[in-house]
Amino acid sequence: MSAQQQQQPVADRPWAIELHGIEPIGDDERHGRPTELFWVWFAANIGILGIVYGGILTAAGLNLWQSLLVAVVGSAGSFVLVGVVSVAGKWGGAPMLTLSRAPFGTRGNLGPTLVSWINLIGWETITVIVAAYALLGLLGLLGLPATPIWTLVSLLAVAGLVVLFGLLGHATLVWIQRAATWIFGLLTLVIVLFLLVKTDWAKMLAAPPGRWDSGVLATLSIVIAGTGVGWVNTGADYTRYLPRESSGRAIVGWTVLGATIPLVVLIMTGVFLSTRLPTLASTTNPIAAIGQELPSWMAVPYLITAVGGLVAEADLSIYSSGLNLLALGVRLERYKTVLIDGVLMVVGAAYVMLVAQDFFAPFESFLQLLSDGLMAWAAVFLVDMALRRGYEPRSLIETGPTSGYYYWAGVNWRALVAWVLGIIVGLLFTASPWFTGPLARGIFAASSLGYVLGFAASALAYWLLAMIGGGKVVLKRPAGSQALSELAGGGKAS
Repeated sequence: MSAQQQQQPVADRPWAIELHGIEPIGDDERHGRPTELFWVWFAANIGILGIVYGGILTAAGLNLWQSLLVAVVGSAGSFVLVGVVSVAGKWGGAPMLTLSRAPFGTRGNLGPTLVSWINLIGWETITVIVAAYALLGLLGLLGLPATPIWTLVSLLAVAGLVVLFGLLGHATLVWIQRAATWIFGLLTLVIVLFLLVKTDWAKMLAAPPGRWDSGVLATLSIVIAGTGVGWVNTGADYTRYLPRESSGRAIVGWTVLGATIPLVVLIMTGVFLSTRLPTLASTTNPIAAIGQELPSWMAVPYLITAVGGLVAEADLSIYSSGLNLLALGVRLERYKTVLIDGVLMVVGAAYVMLVAQDFFAPFESFLQLLSDGLMAWAAVFLVDMALRRGYEPRSLIETGPTSGYYYWAGVNWRALVAWVLGIIVGLLFTASPWFTGPLARGIFAASSLGYVLGFAASALAYWLLAMIGGGKVVLKRPAGSQALSELAGGGKAS
């Protein structure tokens, strides 16, 4: 292990405010190992709400083995995508949506970055709302009423932790996620074991297989959309400090392993629990519904676990949303963008919890529609990674004509056209309570398959347009850059 991997720079130390913004990290400040990604993504996926996905599989008529297939393929497959785009972080040393300036252009990237920022702000708000309700339930066990005052106290307590961790930054988050994995991971395991005891095994094993089109394929798309897709726009945010010689395969492997283990366990727990709680997928308060299946003496540790797991998810979202705000051109220190996002998060959560409680479902549906934009963006970014031979650090920060990524008036029209095309295709086949595309019929009416078609359309369109342009997507090759083929081997750190 090199000294570079052992020592952390002054700009990125636990429990001190991270000093870097979106500028590329120099080789002298690179540190860490790909193994830390295991803790980052494990903790981000130990939220109790993962159990609800198991209820969705059962409600769709899947049997035990079909459910296991969907849980494994959906979780691992979606985070393979996160892992691969994460490799770009150690190539360029910059956050995800800053690296995105390379394919889209310094101005053309504003659209994808805005979609990413809205998505992160929205989901961190929803996560904090659910965590605040769990904390409110915990306060209720202590005899405190669920009045607007205590609702607000619960919200501010949860949001305060989330903002604090995001404000401190990368090194603190890695530390927090490791601790959360051990503490809340073990507590979650205990809860899972208690829930498994109540499984009706005879009913479970006797269940016939469900349909493969409207059952397996449809729910697979839902699991993918609800797990890795929501994180694909953040992957490089947690790899940009890794040394250049870090193995690409290790980055992908530890990302996938860290996310897949808790997701599969929680999803399958939901499948087992559904034998006794068939309404799990449709309940309006899944935290309370799951808690009712546990012994009364476990109520306190259960609610603490629920809050902790959700905080470990929201802290990554607010950190990345702050970086997105910088990539949009906001000229502030990084920690100040986290504070801005924190205020927006609290205001939005307070509105939903205290004023318009019926706004929650349509708001969540709107955020699900943004998956079409994220997947179309990911398709362009992945194809660009395959074609690109590196990132020019100075061009990632310069936004004017001197940038190597200025293209035509700051826009790479090939990438932008491919992205918009993917969004249109995705929306045509998307069905949600908030919006339904004209082609969302048959299997598309009960699934999230629209974003899959959008992903394919964007990838194919960008590749074809890049080939028309000679397949050259970068003006010059920076020293020390590496190609996507490195995923097949190489690298020292693991």
